[in-house]
Amino acid sequence: MSGTTPLVVVGDTLLDRDLVGTAERLAPDAPVPVLDGCSEHLRPGGAALAACLAARGGRPVTLVTALGTDPASRQVRELLEPVVTLVELPLDGGLSEKTRVMAGRRPVVRLDRGTGRAADATDAACRAVAQAPALLVADYARGTADAMRDALASRAVRATLVWDPHPRGGPPVPGARLVTPTGEEARRFLGLEEAADDTGGEDLLTVARMAEQLVGRWQAAGVAVTLGARGALLSHGDSPLLVPAATRHDGDACGAGDCFAATAAGLLGDGALPAEAVQGAVAAATRYVAEGGARTAVRERVPDEPAGPETGAAGEEPDDGVRLAHRVRAAGGTVVAAGGCFDLLHAGHVSMLQQARGIGDCLIVCLNSDASVRRRKGPARPINPLPDRIRVLRALQCVDAVVAFDEDTPERLVARLRPHVWVKGGDYSVEQMPEAAQLASWGGQAVLLPYVDGRSSTLLATRAAAAHERRGRPVPGTEPR
Repeated sequence: MSGTTPLVVVGDTLLDRDLVGTAERLAPDAPVPVLDGCSEHLRPGGAALAACLAARGGRPVTLVTALGTDPASRQVRELLEPVVTLVELPLDGGLSEKTRVMAGRRPVVRLDRGTGRAADATDAACRAVAQAPALLVADYARGTADAMRDALASRAVRATLVWDPHPRGGPPVPGARLVTPTGEEARRFLGLEEAADDTGGEDLLTVARMAEQLVGRWQAAGVAVTLGARGALLSHGDSPLLVPAATRHDGDACGAGDCFAATAAGLLGDGALPAEAVQGAVAAATRYVAEGGARTAVRERVPDEPAGPETGAAGEEPDDGVRLAHRVRAAGGTVVAAGGCFDLLHAGHVSMLQQARGIGDCLIVCLNSDASVRRRKGPARPINPLPDRIRVLRALQCVDAVVAFDEDTPERLVARLRPHVWVKGGDYSVEQMPEAAQLASWGGQAVLLPYVDGRSSTLLATRAAAAHERRGRPVPGTEPR
């Protein structure tokens, strides 16, 4: 997630620890798995994870949270200080710690310790909230939201406020722009009996009714009930909007709710509509799980690589795409890339991109710049300029990143991305793809996907030009070529 509007995150920080190993045998003295080769991974948890996720695209983030002088607080503080601006509340007791013992990507057991709670609000914390254009409350029921409630209630009517609630915490303050409970949390807040459908989740009618009730109960502008791999349902108290996830992943979903809330808060702060923010949040949470979840969430460093000429295309830096590819590879996932002009986006493009996304764990589109399109298609093309083509492609849930390049072919950019799979539509042949030999050099594969017959940007432009000519109004730039 990238954006420019500063975000203030208010909530409870935890220290998360993963002990990761491989389990291939049982202990001789008990029927329990033995983990070999354990390694320890520390990261900020709770509201601190949400703050890190909001900041990793370059957004200025301030975290209002309770920290003490105990060892866990000191460790978290060291992890956070390079990433976010800290405004600390006093902490009574030791910081909460969560330790997961992992066999590969699967948790075996979780160990919790530390019962510290936030004490009183401070003047510095109240000033940070009072000046915030956008706020995210990440409540983990350890006192920070309660301590800051008066300041948050005063600011809710003037700032964009997203509240990620906890069943053991207090309700959101009135006037929140968006509240983001899970389906299980929504049910608990309403005091309902457990009523899951045969897929293991709530049926959509029940979710819609719960969201409608919570909008009224919490006096919120909107409630987005997150449904895990099924996406999210947004309600403003009437007609609900279901935003499904483009793909499903069986990876580590720990922290996906923080990713959803942080993305939604950032997008709303940047001026997005609630429906746009929820769509972006679902896509971001899906990518988060695909990339490896919490274990890779705050490891942003990419090995240094020389920048190529493609970095100048309309100000579009490839770094986000390169980082995404690096994270997915590091988590053991499959990186898929596709290239093209995508001038007039049509059904054939969408079908090909949806199929491509289904091959792996992320899809990066390598997009010809305007100059590159003109060299390939002629001086009347592209019809849509690069910023518009990027925006349309990014709006597709099956697309995880878009990177522009200036050359005639994307080989320099592909060398930086190093995808496992390179995709083209079936109107090409592998022999026509200069990227095929390049992919093979690092063990990748170039593939063709079925082509939707009769769909092309050139054909659409020709039809549009012919229609306008029949009306006596030819459109410059759409002449048949």
